[in-house]
Amino acid sequence: MSVRFLIIEGNIRDVRESYRAGTGVSPAEGYGNVLLGIAGGGSYDILNATDADASLPKGKMFKDYDAVVITGSALNLWKQEPESMRQVEVARAVYRANVPFFGSCWGLQVAAVAAGGDVQPNPRGREMGFARRITPLAAGLKHPLLAGRPVSFDAPCSHLDEVSTLPPDATLLASNAVSQVQAAEFRFEGGTFWGVQYHPEYSFAELAFLIDRRMGALMNEGFFANEAEKNSYVADLMAVGANPSLNHIAWRYALGPDLLDADQRVTELRNFIEIRVKPHAFSRAA
Repeated sequence: MSVRFLIIEGNIRDVRESYRAGTGVSPAEGYGNVLLGIAGGGSYDILNATDADASLPKGKMFKDYDAVVITGSALNLWKQEPESMRQVEVARAVYRANVPFFGSCWGLQVAAVAAGGDVQPNPRGREMGFARRITPLAAGLKHPLLAGRPVSFDAPCSHLDEVSTLPPDATLLASNAVSQVQAAEFRFEGGTFWGVQYHPEYSFAELAFLIDRRMGALMNEGFFANEAEKNSYVADLMAVGANPSLNHIAWRYALGPDLLDADQRVTELRNFIEIRVKPHAFSRAA
């Protein structure tokens, strides 16, 4: 059995190319590679859903995939730009196809709006680097998406906006002090979405790239006092990502096993694949 993923790329072309120049892959390619690593193989197609001429590969429909996953994005849904609203319509089509559906950060927000929710700028500001003390709620403690997560955990993150209003048919699974909606399940027109506001797919190197790329905004918002401070932080992230046993860096930034251990970091993705994607693939192949 070979699992087939569709990755919906949330970024416009210029951002995709900038990302590829800095990391070697686009966000969708990086996400797809992580999913294949967890699944133990398979394949993925990419839909650049911001593009006006975007389409699935010839002859393919959403129902032909074992899972659809939406990446993060630098866009803002509350602006209602065409590049964003195209993705909302794509998400509605995925719901109707009743395919296992997942998204991180922007992906959660797109799925929320598609199902009747709303997204607005977070009044508490940007959550960048690591989302701290994410706490599963009563529903989350019993939900398979968060199976294996403790009563409080940290995760990589990067976002300015948040789901401000849940869709009518939704279950809130986890929150923290910065964003009420950190994990949720949405149901719409026959389909079910699992998603998180954080980024279980991110490596430390990817997070370091994003922080470096957004230096100006982060300095203006008080995350760093100067460029040297930012450079030191980025270098530390790169170092501990390459060697998680660097205890002095882990101690400096309060990085626990939920962040340093790659298997723990991708908990939600592994749960999604094992609980929803692989059974769907088996049933489709039967």
